[in-house]
Amino acid sequence: MTDLLIKLFVKDRKNVQDPKVRGNYATLSSVTGIIANFLLFVGKLIIGILSASVAIIADAFNNIGDAGSSVVTLIGFRLSGKHADKEHPLGHGRLEYITAFIVDVLIIFVGVELFKSSIEKIIEPQATEIGTVTLVFLGVAILVKLWLFFFYGKIAKTINSQAIKGASFDSVSDVIATTLVFVSALLSRFAGVNIDGYAGILVAAFIFYTGVKAAKETIDLLLGGAPDKGIVKKISDFVKRYPEVIGIHDVMVHDYGPGRQIISFHAEVSAKSDFSYVHDVIDNIERNFQKEYGYLVTIHLDPIVVDDDKVSEMYDFVKSTVKEVDESFSIHDFRMTYGGNHINLIFDLVIPVDSKENDEEAAEKVEKKIKELRPECNCVIKAEHPYV
Repeated sequence: MTDLLIKLFVKDRKNVQDPKVRGNYATLSSVTGIIANFLLFVGKLIIGILSASVAIIADAFNNIGDAGSSVVTLIGFRLSGKHADKEHPLGHGRLEYITAFIVDVLIIFVGVELFKSSIEKIIEPQATEIGTVTLVFLGVAILVKLWLFFFYGKIAKTINSQAIKGASFDSVSDVIATTLVFVSALLSRFAGVNIDGYAGILVAAFIFYTGVKAAKETIDLLLGGAPDKGIVKKISDFVKRYPEVIGIHDVMVHDYGPGRQIISFHAEVSAKSDFSYVHDVIDNIERNFQKEYGYLVTIHLDPIVVDDDKVSEMYDFVKSTVKEVDESFSIHDFRMTYGGNHINLIFDLVIPVDSKENDEEAAEKVEKKIKELRPECNCVIKAEHPYV
């Protein structure tokens, strides 16, 4: 069913890097969600009123909230797909994250309201009247939401959309919520046990948890969270195709919305390389990575000495000494110069962001330790933190 809808309504569906194609995917997912959730809302509201079930009525408003979320998502995609302009040279892609956050807040709000209604039903219980039509409709609603979960999930993965991924998560909570309501209705119909209010509380808890979890993920994107490990691995594996590059460090991934990621890193090359040739290699890496993965890449060239025994010995000494000070520390951009009766060691000291040491204290400890072991060495240390 999902593949059929994509074939019918998304032209050039494989070209997911094209903002227009992404917009068509988003339109399909949003319109489908609006129609499905509105129909579920109407049906549940009617049977909820007729059966006097607060859990069913609350579940109905959960569905109308989902329909509203789809509207917000659709608007967000339309806005985020706008071309870059003078005020926003990197485009409007983060608007998609903002709309995803609005959707998450709506989910949380529905959970809170449902919790309140359920508490009221427990305090002032009312008998429910569950008929066969109610049970059948709830069963159909569960199947529809289960299909929407897979439908949203496939589109979210295809176009890498956090907003649609959020809708997929919400569909899972809806399946659980409606299943609880269904079980409550079965118990009321066949066992005469009224747990309508308690079922509503459980539904509210699932909805609230889903909203909070999705909101946290979206906030991480807006704040600039650590990049996905898969992206970092892609970078590392791709650069390994080029033997001229000895290693990379200072990797940074800037996220300006789906399809608008910018990557930068330092590439280490032999100091004896033909730099005109190596520069061309770096240009090829930038160009080919963007062609293969769609990311804009900027690479800084770092020449390092690789065939000097004295430099290699001092590098190994500094590396092991740094580990003695703190196992979590590391170094890069190592250089060494001779100054007559002393040696200058110049390097970057990489300190984990969660380290208890501040930059100055860490650098001082490393410098003191090196000086104790090799008095002839002077250190020029730049302390920094990793971004991945």
